[in-house]
Amino acid sequence: MRSTALAVAVLVAVTATPAAYAVPDPVGEWPLSPTPEVVAGFDPPESTWGAGHRGVDLLGTPGQRVRAALPGTVSFVGMIAGRGVVTVDHGATRTTYEPVAATLERGTAVPAGGVVGILELPGSHCFPRACLHWGWIRGTTYLDPLKLVGGGPVRLLPLDGLPAGAERDPGPTVESLYVTWRPLAHLLRPGVLR
Repeated sequence: MRSTALAVAVLVAVTATPAAYAVPDPVGEWPLSPTPEVVAGFDPPESTWGAGHRGVDLLGTPGQRVRAALPGTVSFVGMIAGRGVVTVDHGATRTTYEPVAATLERGTAVPAGGVVGILELPGSHCFPRACLHWGWIRGTTYLDPLKLVGGGPVRLLPLDGLPAGAERDPGPTVESLYVTWRPLAHLLRPGVLR
């Protein structure tokens, strides 16, 4: 009886989809107000040191208040590569904001929407305009911060197809899906699942 229960538990664990274990993204706030234009989207690197864009760039104004997207504790305030950076720790994740002149000290608790600093022009990713680079990280994995505010990649098509002349975004490739689901690739070997 014990071996049957163990076999059922293993079968359920192996066949369950990743969504069954997914923790929903928290609901956050935009770090700039009013809702800013996103001028550069999230493009995660394929490797730790690979090229990519590890956050999003939001169009702002020099001197604009930068707000914490989620409640947390300021865990870093300082300069990195000549830019002022503020990091807020939220437990399992943390958010980063740059270029910012911090208005809080390390260790300060901040509510969602609480001001963490002032947007600076020097160090802007979209100079000569002022842009806030906003990042979201879990461990060493970069996440799309737009998911905190209901954004992120969404591809919906009308039921009756696209209008004449409209271009279709091909979406993810089989290769990119493989990279995304690589941890489950062992399940696709012959004989693992029947």
